[in-house]
This record gives sequence, C-alpha cells and structure tokens, in this order.
Amino acid sequence: MVTRVLVANRGEIARRVFATCRRLGIGTVAVYTDPDAGSPHVAEADARVRLEGRNGYLDAAQLISAARASGADAVHPGYGFLSENPDFAFAVMDAGLTWIGPPVAAVAAMGSKIEAKKMMAAAGVPVLDELDPEAVTADQLPVLIKASAGGGGRGMRVVRELSELPGQVEAARREAQSAFGDPTVFCERYLATGHHVEVQVLADQHGTVWAVGERECSIQRRHQKIIEEAPSPLVERTPGMRDKLFDAARLAAAAIGYTGAGTVEFMADGRGDFFFLEMNTRLQVEHPVTEATTGLDLVALQLDVADGGRLDPEPPPARGYSIEARLYAEDPAKNWQPQAGSVHRFEVPNTTTEFGLLEGLGVRVDTGVVSGSEVSVFYDPMLAKVIAYAPTRRQAAALLADALARTRIHGVRTNRDLLVNVLRHPAFLGGATDTAFFDTHGLAELATPLADQRAVELSAVAAALADAAENRRSATVFAAAPSGWRNLPSGYQVKRFECAGETHEVRYRMTRGGLDLPDHEGVRLVSAAPDQVVLAVDGVDRPFDVARYGDDVFVDSALGPVQLVALPRFPDPTAALAHGSLLAPMPGSILRVGAAVGDAVTAGQPLIWMEAMKMEHTVAAPGDGMLVELNVEPGQQVDVGTVLARVDDQPKESA
Repeated sequence: MVTRVLVANRGEIARRVFATCRRLGIGTVAVYTDPDAGSPHVAEADARVRLEGRNGYLDAAQLISAARASGADAVHPGYGFLSENPDFAFAVMDAGLTWIGPPVAAVAAMGSKIEAKKMMAAAGVPVLDELDPEAVTADQLPVLIKASAGGGGRGMRVVRELSELPGQVEAARREAQSAFGDPTVFCERYLATGHHVEVQVLADQHGTVWAVGERECSIQRRHQKIIEEAPSPLVERTPGMRDKLFDAARLAAAAIGYTGAGTVEFMADGRGDFFFLEMNTRLQVEHPVTEATTGLDLVALQLDVADGGRLDPEPPPARGYSIEARLYAEDPAKNWQPQAGSVHRFEVPNTTTEFGLLEGLGVRVDTGVVSGSEVSVFYDPMLAKVIAYAPTRRQAAALLADALARTRIHGVRTNRDLLVNVLRHPAFLGGATDTAFFDTHGLAELATPLADQRAVELSAVAAALADAAENRRSATVFAAAPSGWRNLPSGYQVKRFECAGETHEVRYRMTRGGLDLPDHEGVRLVSAAPDQVVLAVDGVDRPFDVARYGDDVFVDSALGPVQLVALPRFPDPTAALAHGSLLAPMPGSILRVGAAVGDAVTAGQPLIWMEAMKMEHTVAAPGDGMLVELNVEPGQQVDVGTVLARVDDQPKESA
C-alpha cells in the first residue's frame, strides 16, 4: 500500500492532494523552489525538499531524488509541469515508486495532441483535422495554434491573417517550451463560437471504465477556463447528447488502455455535435464540480486505483449543480495582465469546507494562498478556486457570486469583480455559455467594478474617518477629542485618495453638532473605529470595514469592495513621469526588444517582449514618434512600474 506521497507540484493542487492523504492516514512530502519557500503547501507537508532553480518542478531527476530522500513510496504529479510527461512517469516507476496516474503508454499516446487526434480518429471518435503550421492557406483561416505537450492556454494563439502566422507560431513555441519543456505546436480550424464540454473518466486495472459526468468550461479567457460547471447546460438541453459523449469518452479511454482519473475534452456546437480536442491524462483543475455533484473524492480514487483497487460496476448518479470560479491575480481591464505581490488578506466568508466534499448546499475553497502569501512572477497567477453546490443551477450561481463578492482580497488586483458579473449575467443564468461569451457581452462591461461611483465616494469617506480614528487612538495628548475637533469654527480636514485613476477628496470637521461632511449630503456618522466605520446613508446604517497597508487602503462593504491609495498632502514634484514613458505592466523578464534608440515607431508597434507567469506579453508604442530612450536588454528582470523606454511623439527635426 501507498504510505507516503510526494506531490511533484505546488500551490493549490499540492494542498488538495495533501488534504485527501491526511483523511486517509497517508504521509505527505512537498517539494519547493526558492520563490515558493513560504508557500502554504510547504508548511502543511510532513516533509519538504528544496529544489534547485526556479524550474525545479520540471526537473525529473530532482523530483525522484526528493522522493527517495524523503522516504516517499508514491508520486502524485498534480496538473501542469510534468503531469503529462511520459518520460517522468517512466522514471518514477523505474525508480520503484508508485505512479499515481495512468500507464506510461497512455500518457505517451495522449501526451502529443497531434498523435492523440490521429489515434482517436482511428478509434471512431470525431475530431477536428490537424493542420501543419507551415502549410496553412488563407482559405483555412482562422486557425488556432496549440501546444502539443500541454494545456491551460499556454502556447495558444488565434490567427486570422496569414501574414501573422509565422510570428505567432514562434511565440507559441516559446511559451510551450517555457511551460512544458517541449516547443512542438500544431494548428486546427478555429471555432469562434462553441461549447467546451468534457467528460471525467475513471478506470481501474481490472477493465472497468467509468464516465463519471460531464462539465462545461466554455467561459474562458486566453483559451483558459475561468468558470466551470457540472452538469453542462448544453448537454442538459440537448436530448441524447450525454449518452453519445459518454460513449465517446469511454471509447477514447479504452483505446489506449487507460487507468486512473482522466478527462476527455470536446468542442461542441449549439446543435450538440462534438469533436475530440484532447485527453488530459491527469486530474483537472475543475475536478471539484464533479466531486460536488457525485460525492466522489477523485484523489482518493486515484490512490485506490494506483494500489490496484476495483471500481464498482457503475459510478454513482450525479445530482444537483456545482459551479467553480478560478480567482486569478490579474487585471481583466488591462488585457488580463497578471499581477504579482503580497496577498495581505484572503478570506472567503461562510466557507463550508476547504479541499473537502460538499454534502449539501455550500461553498468549498481550494486555494494555494493564505493571508500574508506572496504571488510570484514565476508561476501561474491562480490564487484559488471557489466552488458552490446547490440543488438548482441558479442557486449555485447566486451562492457562488455572493461568496466571491464578500471575499476579502487585500493586496494584488484580481478578476473577482468580473467573475461575479458573469455569474449574475442574464445570459449566463440562461445557459448561453459559449466560448465567445466575452466577445458577445463585452469585456469592458463584464469587468465593471462591483462598487459604483457612489460606493467609491462613501468608501473614501469611511477610509478618511477610520484614519482619523486611528490617529485619535494613537495620540498621546487630547486623545479623547475627535480628530479635527476645534473649540472654535475652523477649516475642514482634507484627505485625498486615488481609485482607478480618479482622485477623491474628503472634507470633514467635527463640530458641536457632530460630523460635518459638506460634500456628502444625507450622510451621517454613526461610529468610527480604525477598522470599521458605520455611516447612516439616507437613513440606512451601512458598515464599512477598513484595512490599511502602507498607502493602500481596502474598504469592504455590501456596496462592493474598493481599493484606494492614500495620497500625500504635498505631492513630490520629482515623481512625475516623462511624457511617452513605457512602464513595465508587471514584474517579469525581458525576452527581446524590437527597436533601437533613434528608430521611428508607430502607434501599437510592439517594442518590448516580456515573460511573466509563463506567458508572453508585449509592450507597444503609445503613439507615432521616435524611440528616444531604452533602459532594458534581453534577460533583465524588471519590477512593475519600471520605466522600460520612452517614445517622443514630437521628435526635433535635425538642423
């Protein structure tokens, strides 16, 4: 029997596997790189082994050495990194360790999406034809470039113009190499609108193959899922589709002698016709929604199958509805820019369980961060998965949206507001969830902050009064007097905050009759403490929770979360940036530069390529002009806000 498991992964999935191991009385071993030394998954393991280099999670030799040194007798690969690498699976078993995954041959067969599509076509599973990137013609556009060795949106590009294909292929190859250690890419016909539907399969070593249930994962950005659900709305309303999907998934698993947990992914149209995309020979990020609707612990079943256990003849029936939202450190309004930095506070209120099974109406949280964690630039920016289960789909959506809206996230910017807006959108609630959801309904509208202008103004008032309460609390003289109180009439106290590029000025003074807010009619102070202010707004008492970290102020209320920056009373005149400065949108590494000082550039022209969180990003010229300053070179690490270059839009004419 397996007695101690090393998880060859990090963050949320490592913690998820550890949670099941603890419930089963199995020991745990964590591995970590230097950026992850303070990660929760490291602290929770029975034993921990440091890996050399930031790419240690891709180093099979180090991982196997770690298993041997720690006394682990099994390796769980999680997802991403080497989870679908057949050489790693073989090396684990060759070292005498139990591989908690499918046979090496099955991993190899599905590890190359190119070969997998050929094998599935031969087995009778419908597929989209694979296209050679070097031979794509104009009449085959648009096409989707995909990495052969991995998923998660890494290495994916949509190409609509033939002239763009070579450059996009090269960029996809670089991303694929960085994420999976394999630069192989291919093309297939791009379905601009469709439904991403997948089937969870589970097979034992004795010939039983389960199609456990389907999931729909059509709400995506950058070809990466952010909202997943079970069952699929498309399948629910399409007679006979579920049986056909399950038959195709079982056929795919049987064709490669599959054992363990895996997922067969399909792209479907609105009529219910579907095509094989790929088979993930591992646990999926979205597996909790299947666990919630079936009552199964898929990690426990992985362990049992790896130990030679038998599945029942049939899986349990699904019941109810479950929806999962992936909380990312990213800014949707700025082309999904990943964020890095401190997570000062992370709390999801009314959580039913962490990493556990939902036995009824409730909310589950699977997260790789806790309050005080650091989000590194070197790995995926997913912070957590929040999962809701309810008897009906609308209940599940409402429960999940409410949990996310109430979540305290202080520090890095996230996609939380976008997720809530999607979950509350009439089209989503009506089951219209194809892959063009953001294009159809407008990213700008969906990324609108939950807090409107009025909520921001009230939050600024609360922040100012909380700051005054803190000053009063820490005062050594006249501590009993309210901050701003004068015996005689005087001018107003003034505090200024910035939110989303706008400045909010709060004027107030304490009088014999109470708080005077000349710019906020109908607002009255009920109570003020350093961490909570209660305002009566048009006769309704509203509490505002306030937390400050340096100049960053986070205000949480039922009106929506607000992030403010406290502005100094006397701004530093030297802090202004020169016109035309290009700033690093995130911490990362410079891959290459596309122009030299003195070159004429045009608006939108890519000038600098950066890598952050395994994704490639470009920094473009803000307008026509001349590149007059270049401060970086390939290989250089930069922090967010670093001045990379400067474009002068009015170059001086030579004499």
